[in-house]
Amino acid sequence: MHPNLRRMEPVSWTQTIGGIIRLTATCICGSDLWPYRGVEKLDGPIPMGHEYVGIVEEVGSQVTTIRPGQFVVGSFWASDNTCEICRAGYQSACVHRVLMGTLGTQAQLARVPLADGTLVATPAMPDADLVPSLLAASDVLGTGWFGAVAAAAGPGKTVVVVGDGAVGLCAVLAARQLGAERIIAMSRHEPRQQLARQFGATDVVIERGDEGVTAIKDMTGGFGAHSVVEAVGTQESMMQAIRSTRPGGHVGFVGFVGFVGFVGVAHNVALPGDELFMSLVHLHGGPAPVRQYLPQLIELICNREIDPGKVFDLSLPLDETAEGYRAMDERRAIKVLLQP
Repeated sequence: MHPNLRRMEPVSWTQTIGGIIRLTATCICGSDLWPYRGVEKLDGPIPMGHEYVGIVEEVGSQVTTIRPGQFVVGSFWASDNTCEICRAGYQSACVHRVLMGTLGTQAQLARVPLADGTLVATPAMPDADLVPSLLAASDVLGTGWFGAVAAAAGPGKTVVVVGDGAVGLCAVLAARQLGAERIIAMSRHEPRQQLARQFGATDVVIERGDEGVTAIKDMTGGFGAHSVVEAVGTQESMMQAIRSTRPGGHVGFVGFVGFVGFVGVAHNVALPGDELFMSLVHLHGGPAPVRQYLPQLIELICNREIDPGKVFDLSLPLDETAEGYRAMDERRAIKVLLQP
């Protein structure tokens, strides 16, 4: 791992400001498929998983905001939530951040460093049917939400979402919650198109690449969309997003980096400087500061105003995790929920 991308936690933190949770649910992320497919080379076995909800078993002696017995949701980045960067709303760049994938959450128990800053308790023990949605908040919902915010989705805006995985679908949901007037989901897969419409998509475009850009331009009077969320992380998807955006518009990119047991790298994405310069678009994105949005997302979910848990279309016991990877790799499932 690049030393600038993760700072190791002092041993004492584990004893004083960390927490142990018994997982109620965890899941497989699309980014977990990068090493599964061999795109990211591994030197040997590593922990996997970075999305998690569960019940607090123990806390360190200095933990004050959570207590054993509470149901909690945590971000895939552990953060202190007190440093200057965290206070600015970018907890995924916390000066003490720890990537939960380095510890692994596809397990029965998980150790969460920086428990006070990372874990958010629900108002009460949630009903079982809310657990998938709360699990989605740990990553894909928070990431899709950040993508929509970074793309400046809002009232009067036309929003395009490039990518129909769980993050892209959650970006559709977020754009609707943020008040977007028109939401165009780019998807070739009928079950995902149907879910995108349930989440608030007004239109679906099946074309990709240059054909997809042409379709968006035709639908927007030749101008392009006000807001585009890039939720794939490839050269084609990034260029499609930028080219689908009108001058002065915003691209929120959240598919650019793969997160596994270590921080991944850009997957051969190179932006042509001359085209980017002439596009006059705003670019903002990166690893989502999910912790910033967790209180709001938990409230929406517990009030049953949103149901992002619909992205989980396959549930398996933890000991069948390998089948879950196969199902997502073969696109037989959008996202697999694992039950320890």
